[in-house]
Amino acid sequence: MVKDENESVMSDGKSICKAFVAGGVAGMCAKTTVAPLDRIKILLQAHNKHYKHHGVFSGLLNIVRQERFLALYKGNGAQMVRVFPYAATQFTSFEIYKQTFRSLLGPNSHVGTFASGSMAGVTAVFFTYPLDTIRARLAFQVAGEHKYNGILHVATSIVREEGGPRALYRGFAATLCGMIPYAGLSFYIFERMKYTCMKYLPRYTCHPCEQNTGGLVLSVPAKLLCGGMAGAAAQSVSYPFDVTRRRMQLAYMSPETRKFGMGMVQTLRIIHRENGVVRGLYRGMSINYMRAIPMVAVSFSTYELMKQTLHLDTGIKIKVG
Repeated sequence: MVKDENESVMSDGKSICKAFVAGGVAGMCAKTTVAPLDRIKILLQAHNKHYKHHGVFSGLLNIVRQERFLALYKGNGAQMVRVFPYAATQFTSFEIYKQTFRSLLGPNSHVGTFASGSMAGVTAVFFTYPLDTIRARLAFQVAGEHKYNGILHVATSIVREEGGPRALYRGFAATLCGMIPYAGLSFYIFERMKYTCMKYLPRYTCHPCEQNTGGLVLSVPAKLLCGGMAGAAAQSVSYPFDVTRRRMQLAYMSPETRKFGMGMVQTLRIIHRENGVVRGLYRGMSINYMRAIPMVAVSFSTYELMKQTLHLDTGIKIKVG
């Protein structure tokens, strides 16, 4: 029998703080890496009138030409404010939930790993969702048509003009529906691929590391490969909910899009009726693969590297018997 047991212990406050820092840094590195693709994805998803006829590369070039190079990173400041606590909470919660499910279901439970990832994603998004709404509003603006001039202005305007603090959570239900499979699959596939590499392909995917359980650590290319595949699979399942979330978050940016602010199910129906599956629910999917694969790859890889730097165990314990 093979026993897979990740020995990262989250039972003391010091380890939890280290995991929190590692997760936050990982999220910031990952999001900054793909920030230009994130912005064009938002513009395409929500059918911005200046970009709805553009593709990914022509849209990126148009942003630089019509605005400036730094406009590719518009909204990234709000993104960093959101992503550090989001990623830190997600990764730390995953470690804690994983230990809980292992004590209930055993160390090799597929259900436990998936549930740990899903619950970690839900926990993180609950605490940081208003910042995601604010960041989307900032990223959706184009030069000459600015409605907001900063993070606080967006927040106060939404609360004052769109129905109070609950307006900051518009699209939250769609986010949860997408987050459960997305986070669950991301963590599950990464953990299983990591286990497979360390158990069956250590010669090609690992380096010796005495401080780790099992004496091995995944190489950086192996980390990136495992993370990239996890991101691609997770995004394929959850993407329609991501489109729905964005349309709801941006519903009050113009009078013609207010119809998307009535609820998740109605928004899904409108998108499907007006634009279909490929051009509606999966609009921008090509760019999403381009951003999701490197983003998740960098996120998991940086998290593992930060754990090593902070002397948290990233190995697995494999027993045969």
